[in-house]
Amino acid sequence: MTARFERIALIGLGLIAGSIAHAARRGDLVGTLVGYARSEATRAKAAEIGLVDEVAATAAEAVKEADLVILCVPVGVMGAVAAEIGPHLKPGAILSDVGSVKQTVIDAVAPHVPDGVHFVPSHPVAGTEHSGPESGFATLYDGRFTLLTPPEGTDQAAVDHLAAFWRGLGANVEEMEPAHHDLVLAVTSHAPHLIAYTMVGVADDLRRVTHSEVIKYSAAGFRDFTRIAASDPTMWRDVFLNNKEATLEILGRFTEELFALQRAIRTGDGDTLHAYFTRTRAIRRGIIEAGQDTDAPNFGRGLPPK
Repeated sequence: MTARFERIALIGLGLIAGSIAHAARRGDLVGTLVGYARSEATRAKAAEIGLVDEVAATAAEAVKEADLVILCVPVGVMGAVAAEIGPHLKPGAILSDVGSVKQTVIDAVAPHVPDGVHFVPSHPVAGTEHSGPESGFATLYDGRFTLLTPPEGTDQAAVDHLAAFWRGLGANVEEMEPAHHDLVLAVTSHAPHLIAYTMVGVADDLRRVTHSEVIKYSAAGFRDFTRIAASDPTMWRDVFLNNKEATLEILGRFTEELFALQRAIRTGDGDTLHAYFTRTRAIRRGIIEAGQDTDAPNFGRGLPPK
């Protein structure tokens, strides 16, 4: 199965789309790259840095004659964008997305997909806290997972073609049922982001009392929270509103675990704490063994300036 597409349209030109563009060129997976972003400033910057071969003035213009169209926009606007571009999609084209919520995206987009166009939702489980057309880089997907969640009845050849494309970008590819995807991501991404936002908010309240010591003396744990909490606010607002049930279920379980740890600390139950931390430490080791992180010290951060 070929991984190449002659004409690819990227709707949205931030970190994910930019990284797709760089990786596709690295792997010679595309003939012509077309891009569109709602912001005129973003379109101008993308043209200035040569992120894509053509910058379109509208989303409808961008998708004309495209063999692959990827929606790289916040989850909350996927349906509206699909409605705008639907009439202009080429028969036989593949329409995909990169949203980190899948069932609501399918519900919003599918009604606007014309006959003859293959809708294959996807989610590259990769990213950084940075955004904008200059934030992308070719190696973002190397060794990371991209999950495909094709609706029942999707053309298998289209699924295989998109899977080959993502593998060409460097990703490991697996298929997953949409609702299960949303539950898994609520555990691995959505709830941790919400907890990080909350912890940084608590620290901000405390900082007003401690005259910025919280910021000056940030240790690794809080520093990682602030990195996560620096992620795009529009994207994460839409994620929580569109994966409400799964996120609330996981937060409920988190609350139960937190109460158990509070009780252990209050009662001086060191055995329970040690056993709990030993079990959770094994999860970290599993992530490293799966190649999704490294145990190198200070990973992802340079040493602070002297």
